[in-house]
Amino acid sequence: MEQIQESLLTIKELKNAVHGKIVGLAENIKNFSFTSVAIDSRQVVPGALFVPLIGEFQDGHKYIPQAIEKGASVIFVTKSIYEEDARKYMSLASENPKVTFVVVNNNLHALQDAARVYVTKFPHLVKIAITGSSGKTTTKEIMANILRQKYNLIATVGNFNSETGLPLSVFNIRKEHEAALFEMGMNRENEIGEIAKVFKPANAIITNIGTAHIGILGSRDNIAAEKKKIFKYIKRDGFAVIHIKDDYARFLAKGVEGKVVYFGADIPEAESGVKFIEDLGVNGTKFSIDGIECILKIPGSYNYLNALSVIAMAKALGISAEQIAQGINTLKPPEGRSSVKVAVTKKDSKGIQKKITVLEDCYNANPDSMESALEMCAGLQVKGRKIFILGDMFELGTESVNAHTRVGAAAVVAKPDLLIFAGRDMENAANAAKLGGCHNLEYYSDLEEDNLKKLTSGLLNYLKDDDFIFVKASHGMHLEKILEEVIENIEEK
Repeated sequence: MEQIQESLLTIKELKNAVHGKIVGLAENIKNFSFTSVAIDSRQVVPGALFVPLIGEFQDGHKYIPQAIEKGASVIFVTKSIYEEDARKYMSLASENPKVTFVVVNNNLHALQDAARVYVTKFPHLVKIAITGSSGKTTTKEIMANILRQKYNLIATVGNFNSETGLPLSVFNIRKEHEAALFEMGMNRENEIGEIAKVFKPANAIITNIGTAHIGILGSRDNIAAEKKKIFKYIKRDGFAVIHIKDDYARFLAKGVEGKVVYFGADIPEAESGVKFIEDLGVNGTKFSIDGIECILKIPGSYNYLNALSVIAMAKALGISAEQIAQGINTLKPPEGRSSVKVAVTKKDSKGIQKKITVLEDCYNANPDSMESALEMCAGLQVKGRKIFILGDMFELGTESVNAHTRVGAAAVVAKPDLLIFAGRDMENAANAAKLGGCHNLEYYSDLEEDNLKKLTSGLLNYLKDDDFIFVKASHGMHLEKILEEVIENIEEK
């Protein structure tokens, strides 16, 4: 007999958490239960709590009928929307006795408050969070693979790390989970503060303080102050992990109640237990942990640094060197984030295919990660030629022109054989690269159909066997479209 899943929160727990008002008849209340949470009506499954959010261009309340049709059992309704037409929602409640409507002041805050109360149902959960200007998701993936060697783990899927993504991730915690690892991102003031309040991490890593989102936050000082909020809920037995060479390290450590643990490539082996052995280029980095050798299969010194932050946290949590090494050795690079692929191209205009290596980092980009990646590419030893395809970096505000100009200059220093820029802001990079003496350069203002066809057909004809392609941009540029048009087969790396 199939076991019926218990409601994630009781009606009393939910009502108290969100300070809500229950709308409907006694039958609606009697049927109260929800076993999942969705903010998109298309993602609703039977038994879901549907939270219709109000955005700049969309009001989720208009999708309530679709959510009901797909089996939503509980629905939040914003108080101001309810008061405009209370009769409508009373009628919906009457017509749908298996649906409970809860009127709340603000649907987003109600989602967060409900998630915050839900987390308290798991007092023995080992809670870890990660934030930083760059490297969050890669660090999270490394940490997750290590934690799985010891714990039954629940972790952020993809980049569900925002004001909505974090609470949705929290609602995936179940009784069998022993540890929870959640990534925390931001693109506005106090977003880290809000989502840290939901999860209340007992341990946390700040990878770095850079310039991502500086167009929104205004300065690195403001970014550091916002990121530091992830440490607010760490108690005396918890750990705050900080890069020792970060110029905000002292600021981040100040006032932390738990133990501050530093990481960095310059920390002696006797203290960290980590010994660098060899940079393997596109194949990653070889190092040892308490004498046990392992290979991080994600290239770049900046990714090695991300691994060091994870090792510092893992050791602080009492995870053995054997388990840490096993987690690193079995890690597969996250798709689109510094992932290396050996590939066979589609046929060029002469019907010839070539075998190439691709370093794909299409998911995110900011000035710090872009310049670090270019520095890494500069030192790579490859058989063939180097081709860089770089796209716009978003959310830089007034810093955008200078940031893209610096990227153009850094790209020239890396000495690619072909340099391709795509995106409106990358025109500044292209101009800087020209001034820097780069002669084999192409610029495309966008990747609409005509430009995409011109770029990819030219690239296919240019490529030779053993060439290396590096692709990086903010996710919204969708540079992966170029690879989709160029690559036919991918071999395991």
